[in-house]
Amino acid sequence: MSQQFKMIQQKLNERFYDREEEIEALLTALLSRQHLLFIGPAGTGKSVLSSMLGEIVEGSHYFQHLLTPFSTPEELFGVLSLKDLEQGIYKRNVKNMLPEAHFAFIDEIFKANSAILNALLTLINERIYYNNGVPIQSPLMTIVGSSNEYIEEGEGLEALFDRFLLRYEVNYIREEDSFIAMLKDRTPIQIPKISMGELYEHQIRVANVDISDSIYQAIAKIRQALHDAGIRPSDRRFKQSLSILKAKAYLAGRSEVLRVDLNILANVLWETIDQKSATQEIINETAFDTVDAFIHRTTTQFDSLVQTAQTTMLRKTPLARTQLSQLLMQGKSLFLEVQNMNRQMPNRPELQNLKTDMHKRLLQMTSDVIGF
Repeated sequence: MSQQFKMIQQKLNERFYDREEEIEALLTALLSRQHLLFIGPAGTGKSVLSSMLGEIVEGSHYFQHLLTPFSTPEELFGVLSLKDLEQGIYKRNVKNMLPEAHFAFIDEIFKANSAILNALLTLINERIYYNNGVPIQSPLMTIVGSSNEYIEEGEGLEALFDRFLLRYEVNYIREEDSFIAMLKDRTPIQIPKISMGELYEHQIRVANVDISDSIYQAIAKIRQALHDAGIRPSDRRFKQSLSILKAKAYLAGRSEVLRVDLNILANVLWETIDQKSATQEIINETAFDTVDAFIHRTTTQFDSLVQTAQTTMLRKTPLARTQLSQLLMQGKSLFLEVQNMNRQMPNRPELQNLKTDMHKRLLQMTSDVIGF
């Protein structure tokens, strides 16, 4: 059933150029019912990509708003009911506002002032909104927040920053070919849709994805290594990260978390921006032994290469044939690396399995390029 999400992922990758990581993050957040933060300059497509949550899931309520330093609670939580106010009841009309949303995108979220912050924190963390002191259960699954910049120490926004389990930097399109293709693109891409019922079923399946003891042990090793480096994510963040790992495995079509899934923790476990690169390095070094690290690197590069080739064939740009030939050569180079490693370590069956899989996919890729 995860193929339904794979098709959505593929079509989103066709629609949004150079946004594979962000798209994976968005779908992972959706499947795990967690919150996602995009940080980057204006004009990088953060709001358009985030709005896909409301477009993908039919029957859902999507809320979107841009905060400024002068924003008032009414903009997110609804206006006060004048009828109730006459009777001394301080109650808001939350219809079609954030407390009733399944998904939301809050642009410039760190502009939230003290009048908004407490209610927003409770809603994000507990999915509860207090209206005149009465708790209202919110259907909220995922909020995507965005900001042009990171928070600074002393702004009082640390708690809000901590509420976002996934954090990604979004930059302008990096590759010149992708940038030119984006400029020329006029083809509308239809994104497959799912119902709320189907989404609930996917989320139940995600919750049932298995995590083996070896993965738990790897996470414990990561935690200790981070602590040794002075990086101390909370136990709550580690616990919540399990849902992210399960969703990532499910999105890849698996019913079990593998070591390769641990790389997403590099977007979860750092606390401040200066810890980001150190966290990535520790996760790579701690979670994988030499062969595992090699397999992880090679698999990631090869999967990205195949995805790029598929997207290139679909877009049929003037430089497509040249790009495909280059991608095929890169794929063959990666295959030779695996073949050499397999010869050096013949007792590691996962290397043989990787070599067999890559050979099969290379043959298919070669056939596709010849017939293009």
